[in-house]
Amino acid sequence: MSNEGSGHKRRVRYSGTHPKSFKEKYKEHAPEQYADTVEKILQKGHTPAGMHIPICVNEILEFLQVQPGQIGLDATLGYGGHTSELLRCLDGKGHLYALDIDPFEIEKTKERLERKGYGPEILTIWKRNFGEIGTLKGEIPPLNFVLADLGVSSMQIDNPDRGFSFKQEGPLDLRLNPLVGISAAQRLQEISREELEGMLLENADEPYAKDIAKTIVKHCKRGGEVATTVALRQLIEEALAFLPAKEQKEAVKKSCQRTFQALRIDVNSEFEVLGAFLEQLPHMLASGARVAILTFHSGEDRLVKQSFKQLLREGVYRDIATEVIRPTAEECNRNSRARSTKMRWAIKA
Repeated sequence: MSNEGSGHKRRVRYSGTHPKSFKEKYKEHAPEQYADTVEKILQKGHTPAGMHIPICVNEILEFLQVQPGQIGLDATLGYGGHTSELLRCLDGKGHLYALDIDPFEIEKTKERLERKGYGPEILTIWKRNFGEIGTLKGEIPPLNFVLADLGVSSMQIDNPDRGFSFKQEGPLDLRLNPLVGISAAQRLQEISREELEGMLLENADEPYAKDIAKTIVKHCKRGGEVATTVALRQLIEEALAFLPAKEQKEAVKKSCQRTFQALRIDVNSEFEVLGAFLEQLPHMLASGARVAILTFHSGEDRLVKQSFKQLLREGVYRDIATEVIRPTAEECNRNSRARSTKMRWAIKA
């Protein structure tokens, strides 16, 4: 039977059982349509490409104690996993606001949540940086609960066009919003050796910061570019060539992770954005409001800890977490990307 004129378009077939190009990986672009495949990947402790598994859901819900009728904010919408859980707790009463700056993922998540029945009567999504939370004052009522998950979404990491992973070839971009600012590749073309070394130390505690900075800047000064993720990885390999052969592979892997992290923090001004969020946050909260923040590296956690302690001393918060809450061993086995997570909380006076 012919499909001509029926309006049905057959999915393109690819050579082999596993297409190599991310653009051709139809399952990764619509993982919710392939439940069996997704479940098999989850059982192996991996995150399916194109998806993001929310972390510390039970711990977050246990602390936030979301009740129907409350007003809340998910400051970092992402894939919408946490958002769905918060909306479920509201049970159709109250309102949840959500922010994100990724112009591509925000529309996908909005559609995903609408399919679950969460429309504008219960959920409002704005393309806005969470560091601009203060601009919402007057637009929304005082908040009863706030969640901020500071991790990069798996959808961003898995898409080589975004340049977040050294494991796949792609443009060295690293911007959460690729339509604003300069890419990591452009940043490396203009940076000095001293500044790059300082960035690697401050943003990622990179032990080979001096060697990596020297190699990259030398390469750029000779007219070279660092236009791709693979190009940066190769320069890091070159910088660490002095290490014993048996140590090199693991050292390069870890230095790549730290260098990409340091650059991502820099091009997105992540510490500055987090600082602005923490400063403006108390002015948006109702008395007794609960705040939970997930961090993924020591620099973030330090800023949250210092802010919470300072505002506790000033009487802005009446209670804060004295110790970080970590995901369970079971969750880390199920989702390897949860291992570096730390959760801190605060309660408004």
